[in-house]
Amino acid sequence: MRRLVPTLLALAAAAGILFSALPVLTAAETPTAAPTGVTIPKGYRNWQVVAPSQRDDKDELRVILGNDIALKAYRAKTLPFPDGAILAKLAWKRVKSAEFDNTFVPGEPQRVEFMVKNAKKYASAGGWGFGRFVNGKPADEKQHGTCWPCHEANVKGNDWVFTRYAP
Repeated sequence: MRRLVPTLLALAAAAGILFSALPVLTAAETPTAAPTGVTIPKGYRNWQVVAPSQRDDKDELRVILGNDIALKAYRAKTLPFPDGAILAKLAWKRVKSAEFDNTFVPGEPQRVEFMVKNAKKYASAGGWGFGRFVNGKPADEKQHGTCWPCHEANVKGNDWVFTRYAP
């Protein structure tokens, strides 16, 4: 019994030191999931550009980014996209440039959206999970409910993806 107490105290102290060295996520760093379970992937702003796009009806400029799996599939013209492919859409209000005539530039950020390929998990949505985030927070369930119906109605022949690769 005399040996047990010092041993337990030593183990408790060692555990305390070990756990105090682990990084702690603050509430702001904790990924918040969309209603679909999709979160904002770490480092997505470093992904490669798939293509730019513009929506006149929403007066938006957009850039579509892809992770390594998505870009490899685009380059190889692989459809359907493999599980693990992720596409990101960054959207800004389109505004006239103050410096250059006839030029539009990104204005106010609108949102960032993700498509995550997981054929089993998202089988009811063509194998894609959708996540829409405004100011880093997931949009509500009603907004997320508009993603799959739009893709389903418009882009079946391209594995439900609107954006084509711009080499």
